[in-house]
Amino acid sequence: MTASPNDDATVTPPAATDTSVVDPAPRPHATAEEVEAARKDTKLAQVLYHDWEAETYDDKWSISYDERCIDYARGRFDAVAGDQPLPYERALELGCGTGFFLLNLMQGGVAKTGSVTDLSPGMVKVALRNAESLGLPVDGRVADAETIPYEDNTFDLVVGHAVLHHIPDVEKSLREVLRVLKPGGRFVFAGEPTTVGNFYARWLGRATWEATTRVTKLPFLADWRRPQEELDESSRAAALEAVVDIHTFDPTDLENMAKSAGADQVHAATEEFAAALLGWPVRTFEAAVPPEKLGWGWGRFAFGGWKTLSWVDEKVLRHVVPRGFFYNVMITGVKPGN
Repeated sequence: MTASPNDDATVTPPAATDTSVVDPAPRPHATAEEVEAARKDTKLAQVLYHDWEAETYDDKWSISYDERCIDYARGRFDAVAGDQPLPYERALELGCGTGFFLLNLMQGGVAKTGSVTDLSPGMVKVALRNAESLGLPVDGRVADAETIPYEDNTFDLVVGHAVLHHIPDVEKSLREVLRVLKPGGRFVFAGEPTTVGNFYARWLGRATWEATTRVTKLPFLADWRRPQEELDESSRAAALEAVVDIHTFDPTDLENMAKSAGADQVHAATEEFAAALLGWPVRTFEAAVPPEKLGWGWGRFAFGGWKTLSWVDEKVLRHVVPRGFFYNVMITGVKPGN
């Protein structure tokens, strides 16, 4: 059973052929009481947190559907699954969020048609809206990643970005992924936090938030401070974030988990070490100050700095730094068969 955004109800993801069931509506604001209840119910927390974030998520994480993010998504795919015949006929994004990964992969020629699923009704709504605005053939359902509401052997490709660490039983979900894949079909998951990377990223984020919110209390920096109610809401969202981020991964352990689920040709890769040391303070600072204060020059600095340090990571540091020290881990595997 999946946690519902309703206070006293649960919802089971319907079968893909059941058109009589209407997905639950988004709940964009959680009360203090709901947040407290969600501390004891991780799936309720997933719904509340991601519904809360859905309408602003793309802005918060500088997500776009243009060449910049198409190249990023395609780069993550190619890093672990390069040299594959493209495009795949039908792809599924698990834990789609706003559709960032699948929609940009489709624009990058990786798949022809797509389906999106997420436990959060708000995220599915935004993902489908984004797909429609891009003219992409995508359908979607509110669904639990541990019980994917599609028939066996449906998809040629399953993808996800920053989703596995939200799922209580990752191996069960990977078994579901293999079930809905056709024989020979591939999965690619990217953007998952490593255990070491998560430690320093969280520390940097907390330190940046504390420093920014303290400094902007000074009278001469008052116009750099977000309204207190926005900061309070961000703090409540952060409290839920601590509940929804369930796992971190050692790359080798994640490979073993995928193999145990039944996958062949399993391979994990990591990225972002120096880039993460810049990226986390930058993103936290952006969340703590009014967006109008950060103009084109800031965006150029943030993206340019990330690209430069990513190049350093790829060309230099990955040869000398253990892969478990990088922030992001990506993994791919194939369903046994033809």
